[in-house]
Amino acid sequence: MRVYARVAPEHKVRIVDAWRRRGHVVAMTGDGVNDAPALRRADIGAAMGITGTDVAKSAADMILTDDNFATIVAAVREGRVVFDNIRKSVQYLVSCNIGEITVIFAAILLGLPRPLLPIQILWLNLITDGLPALALGVDPPERDLMRRKPRGRNGSVLDRASSVRLIIYGVSVAGLGLMSFAMGLGWPGAIDVSPDSLVAARTMCLMTMSFSQLFHAINCRSELGSILGAGLFANTKLLLAFFTSGLLQLGIVYLPGVSRFFSVVDIHGARFLESVGLAAFMLVVGELVKALSRMQRAGN
Repeated sequence: MRVYARVAPEHKVRIVDAWRRRGHVVAMTGDGVNDAPALRRADIGAAMGITGTDVAKSAADMILTDDNFATIVAAVREGRVVFDNIRKSVQYLVSCNIGEITVIFAAILLGLPRPLLPIQILWLNLITDGLPALALGVDPPERDLMRRKPRGRNGSVLDRASSVRLIIYGVSVAGLGLMSFAMGLGWPGAIDVSPDSLVAARTMCLMTMSFSQLFHAINCRSELGSILGAGLFANTKLLLAFFTSGLLQLGIVYLPGVSRFFSVVDIHGARFLESVGLAAFMLVVGELVKALSRMQRAGN
């Protein structure tokens, strides 16, 4: 049944309860005293701000100050944007942290020296991760935002599918960083763990992980959509964060006084290209993961 007419106040409550038992998220609008019980029982109660009674307003979760039902659509859109951006920022930060933890443990298991020093990990967390995460928090809405089905009542920022994806992203960041570290030590040839070689290898690992996380921020603009369809220039704040963090990363490597503080050395030529080239592979990883996720969702 889609239309109800001449409904008594107690029936409104029964209707709300019936839809909620079926797993739906229920919104209720009203302006009178007799609407208050149903407004309070619904997931979202919206009272009229001009013609609504004080009882209805106190029972509601939202008040339409202009008494215009179209305002509800605008509020839903804004709420979805806020939730989406929180989700993007959290997933980005968690996946980056997984990468930083994994690269350390993987090196220990493989019997390699530490690929990153504590000061370098702190740099990744504060600068490389921080600025893009803030920019993702103000990302413009995606084109299909209002065509999506509503979230479930118990929907969370990290569901099962997104958790699997962020683990894949985190392991990918770690894998690229570890590969860069191994190449700095001489892999696939003989491994050289002399002090000079170790510092250069850590520099390559730091460069790769820093830029891979920056490229990953571009992936995070859309959970399932391609970066080509998201509009690379739609979020100018993210571009600013990308280039600012990238320049700061280059600064700690190539400025003599700063590089000594972070225990890195300047790398040139093939080593620089290897470090940044491996990092750019995160864009490919992101596209592959999203394509597989879309195929799985279409199959279900």
